[in-house]
Amino acid sequence: MTKGPKTHHVVPNPAGGWDVKRGGASRASSHHETKQDAVDRGREISRNQQSELRIHNRDGRIASSDSHGGDPFPPKG
Repeated sequence: MTKGPKTHHVVPNPAGGWDVKRGGASRASSHHETKQDAVDRGREISRNQQSELRIHNRDGRIASSDSHGGDPFPPKG
């Protein structure tokens, strides 16, 4: 995971369910039974903290990414 407070990640929990974690953190900010619940909460946290949200698959690979601020090169218009 990318270190620092500018990213949040939705990752599978080895014991089941899904976690929302800040980049570089060892503990989860929140735990959810479904991926969709974790994504919804991750987006809320990411918007509040103006960070990037990385959504991972079960295998740990990043499936998608959302920018909620902190984008170094925002598009014009």
